[in-house]
Amino acid sequence: MKMADGSTILRRNRPGTKAKDFSNWPDEVFEEMDSTLAVQQYIQQMIKKDPSNVDQILTMPDGQDEGVWKYEHLRQFCMELNGLAVRLQTQCFPATCSQMTATEQWIFLCAAHKTPKECPAIDYTRHTLDGAACLLNSNKYFPSRVSIKDSSVAKLGSVCRRVYRIFSHAYFHHRRIFNEFEEETSLCLRFTNFVTKYTLMSKENLIVPIPECELTPGESEA
Repeated sequence: MKMADGSTILRRNRPGTKAKDFSNWPDEVFEEMDSTLAVQQYIQQMIKKDPSNVDQILTMPDGQDEGVWKYEHLRQFCMELNGLAVRLQTQCFPATCSQMTATEQWIFLCAAHKTPKECPAIDYTRHTLDGAACLLNSNKYFPSRVSIKDSSVAKLGSVCRRVYRIFSHAYFHHRRIFNEFEEETSLCLRFTNFVTKYTLMSKENLIVPIPECELTPGESEA
């Protein structure tokens, strides 16, 4: 990014940068982001500014392709969910969470095996995030970051349903970890608003109570 005085801002975290100084550069308006990763950059910029301002983060810039917008948000959700997975490892053990459950009514089978089967919750979490990363980084389905085929966009709903189960397990079985993570990131609130706004999940599957989520299915801006 070139400044008015001719100086250039390098938007990279240099080796040795402290965590508190990560991404510590001025904001840039979306229209001036000249990169194939502009949508990701814009989303991350909005999150860094205020992770609790879900409406602003999910408001699509004018003229933006909706398929790319959905795709980049889901990539971001999966990246941030790795932070929740790391915290769960301190409390979610195969001996105590031998199944991927949410309340006593929901038991989820892991699709990472030849035939879907039960997995310890922490293994299910890892397998699900690994599988989502493989799909979202697939050159077959997502060869471009600026244009995505409708047939590939249609695959995003199944990814949303699977990764949401990580939220639900954390909420119902590791509430302290969930609450601490949500307080810092508002990730479940943002995810719930996202999948509701773009009708990527049915309401009956959204079992984590999110009173702030007031959007109705199909309330897409496109």
